[in-house]
Amino acid sequence: MDYTVNPGLYALGSPTSESDVFVTANYKLSFDKLRSALPGINAWILVLNTNGINVWCAAGKRTFSTAELVKKIESSRLSEMVSHKRLILPQLGAPEIAAHEIKKQTGFKVVYGPIRSTGIPAFIESGCQTTPVMRIKDFPLSERAALIPMELIPALKYLAIILPVIFILGEFFGTGSFLENAVINSLFGIIMIIGGLVAGTIITPAALPWLPGKAFSFKAMAAGLVTSGVIFALFLMILPTALQPGSVFSMFLLSAGLSSFLGMNFTGASTYTSLSGVKKKMKLAVPLQILAGISGLMIWVSSLYITNV
Repeated sequence: MDYTVNPGLYALGSPTSESDVFVTANYKLSFDKLRSALPGINAWILVLNTNGINVWCAAGKRTFSTAELVKKIESSRLSEMVSHKRLILPQLGAPEIAAHEIKKQTGFKVVYGPIRSTGIPAFIESGCQTTPVMRIKDFPLSERAALIPMELIPALKYLAIILPVIFILGEFFGTGSFLENAVINSLFGIIMIIGGLVAGTIITPAALPWLPGKAFSFKAMAAGLVTSGVIFALFLMILPTALQPGSVFSMFLLSAGLSSFLGMNFTGASTYTSLSGVKKKMKLAVPLQILAGISGLMIWVSSLYITNV
């Protein structure tokens, strides 16, 4: 579970004084991705101390920075190892790197490589020139889908607690047996909550470009409402007796709130926002999500009590 490498200067292959110098973070995955993108290439890798955080996030946290880069150039005695004065930096690390200060303090010129490490070989072959495609960071379906297990699996742990609670609560209302009451009162709610989970962790990232709004919380809420609408329509056709007005409204609130919260977690993995933007949107979204959850639960229990008194 150690995801860091020691900061410093590393040799990839058998570099000489004329070999390129690539700069990265000391997050192990970033370091390994860079190495794997340079098969058969002899180069130097200068690893900055970002406290085990990847380049993009470290730039936002100001650990992949001008000061840290200057420090590592000096402590590694890089000017004695290479005869040129050029550093190739990851493009996503640019926010906290002042290239003119690097030049002024160390004499090294900063060159930004392609957005993806896999583009580095072509970048080197072209004389360190980037094409427009190399400057674009997209967020395709394959990458969005890869994130689904990271949100779905942890959410399932909480669902394993929530669903039995909903089932047990349903047992206490009605004139039938405990099992009959639980099925009649809880079935719709349980499926709606599962629908909120699916909407927030699977549908939201998969359908992200087509969901309305900019905030992930709003996009996920829209996915939750649509999913809830589909479930409601199916119940109307198949099991209309299990639907009660108060229960339907409460479960729409619970499902949409849950979906909104879970979908918001994808923000940090996207290309669509910034740290300040995330904080601003969370201040608005999280209280509303909590309100939707508490209100939905209270309305559901109240509706069961009123209906069965």
